[in-house]
Order: sequence, then C-alpha cells, then structure tokens
Amino acid sequence: MTSRPLLRCALTLLLALGAAWLCVVLRLALPWFIGPLLATALASMLRAPTASAAPLRNAGQCTIGLALGLHFTPQVGALVLSLWWAVLLGVAWALLMGALFSLWLQRTHGHLPGVNRATTWFASAIGAASEMTLLAERAGARTDLVAAAHSLRVLIVAVLIPFALQFSGVHGLQGPGMATQDFHPGGLLVLALAGAAGAWLLQRLGRANPWFLGPMAVAMVLTLAGAELSGVPGGLSNAAQLVIGVSLGVRFTPAFVHTAPRWLGAVALGSLVMILLSAGFGWLLAQGTSLHPATMLLGTAPGGIAEMAITAKVLQLGAPVVTVFQICRLFAVLLLIAPLFRWLQGRPR
Repeated sequence: MTSRPLLRCALTLLLALGAAWLCVVLRLALPWFIGPLLATALASMLRAPTASAAPLRNAGQCTIGLALGLHFTPQVGALVLSLWWAVLLGVAWALLMGALFSLWLQRTHGHLPGVNRATTWFASAIGAASEMTLLAERAGARTDLVAAAHSLRVLIVAVLIPFALQFSGVHGLQGPGMATQDFHPGGLLVLALAGAAGAWLLQRLGRANPWFLGPMAVAMVLTLAGAELSGVPGGLSNAAQLVIGVSLGVRFTPAFVHTAPRWLGAVALGSLVMILLSAGFGWLLAQGTSLHPATMLLGTAPGGIAEMAITAKVLQLGAPVVTVFQICRLFAVLLLIAPLFRWLQGRPR
C-alpha cells in the first residue's frame, strides 16, 4: 500500500475512533460499531477521501469470529441442536421474505431501465451481499442497483435494530452455559493462528466470509471439545467492531447517493417492513422455544451475519443461537437462490 492510500486509511480510522468515542459518551447502542459505520458512510457520501484496509477488515472479522466461537460450550451446543426445527423455519422464512420482496420490487419498479427479474431477485435475497452481486452480473442484472439494495438494507438493519433494543431496555439475557473465558496472551496467540489457518482454508476453497466463518468454526470446535486457550479482550473486540464498521461505511460512495432515488426508497421501505415482520415471526418462534423474542429477532432479521452477531454479542442476547440462525440462512441463500431463479425463469410469466 502506497503512502497516499495509507494516509486515507489512517484518517478514516481517526474519524471512526472519534465517532465511536462520541457514541460511548452519549451511551448509544453498539458505539464501537454503529459510530464508525455512520460517520464513515456520511463522510464517504460527502466525497471525503475515506478508505478501508482489507487486512484490517479481515483481522476484525477474525477477531469477532473467534469471540463468537468461544461461546459454543457443550451446553450451548446441545441447546442449538435442540433448535434444529426453528433454524429450518428461519431459513424458509428468509427465502419467503426475499421472494415476496422481489415480487413487489418487480411490480413497482420493473419499468426502470435495466430492471429485469434478475435485478429484483438478487437485490431481494436476504444475505450474501457480495455473492448476490456477482450472481446478478452473470444473470444480466443491473449490479449497481443490486449492490445498493444490499448496502442500504444492511445499514438500516444494523442501525435500527440495536437502537430499538436499547430503547426497549432489552439486553443482558445471556443464555445458559454462555460463560466467558479469561484472557491469556499465549493462548490467544495460538487461537489467532489457528483461526487464521481456518480462514485461509475456507478462502482456498472459495467459501463465503472466510475470515469470519473460518476462525469461528475453529474456536467453536475447540470450545466444544473443552479446550480453554483464552478469551478475547474487550478492547480487541471493540477495535474489531470499529474496522468492520468502517469497511461497511466506505461502501456508501457518492455514486450510491445518485442511484435511482425511487429504487432506494423502495428498498428502505421494504427493509422496514421486513424488520417488523421478522419481529413478529421471532415472537412466534420464541413461543415454541426457551429463548427471548429479541434473540429470535436477531436470528431472523434481514441483516448481515456479522452485524447481527455483533449485536447479539454486545447486548448479550444469545450470540451462539443468533449466529447459527444467520449462518444456516447464509448457506441456504448461497445454495438455493441461483437455482430458484433459474426455475422461475423457466416458468410461464
């Protein structure tokens, strides 16, 4: 990295740090994540020379992945396995929401230039934003609209749900068996190296979110096996949230502002409706489980896996359960969205 991009990254991190500090002072929800996200997004849309370093983003995802994996004690593992039916319902719910959202976008915005069934279908998928943009490009869709839809949806969900939970006073509902481990420098180093190896392996295999899922899987296996190497310090977790927030914020370029306003308005409205519907669906799932509706909301919310997992971890709302729901949905979307689209294309219109 040359000196100029390095300077841009450094200045962006300073901006993010100031925003995080301000949110801490104001006692806002998820200050180390939402503060940097909003500040960086606003600065980027105002044409400020913001930048995010991929190695820092990867390190942040690795840190959060390890921290989440450490929650998977044997007791938590048994709880998650007992919820297999709810996980399957959550997957079906996400696919249904995406299909209905796509149908609505097609009927209301299908007349826009370049907006075909591929554009509305891949823009409406819940999760796997980067992969959906690539699939949309192969299907001849308008990738700018697809990318903008996913970015805006993730932003709305990542900001609105934590603030709503904070306003309602819902937090600190850590489930059974979700104990934290003490910090040991040597153990953390071993854990980090093992997590990096897991990320490298998933990256070589071409899997989605390797720097998040790989370390989390490694920490999960070790914790389920009874190994206690080290916990992740709070300061390191905060730094990881900061760089992840920055990596999301820099997506909101000036070009994003000029994306079809009516399209963005429809995506925003659809995102709000899906949040409300997910809250109702989460409440129904909570009636059949021993978990709080807030945990089920985060598990079924139309946000990104990292954002919802961070929210659950920071607010202590059953992070392992939320993570499993989100991961299973991610895999289902990656496996089924493209085949479902080809099936729909073959049907009479």
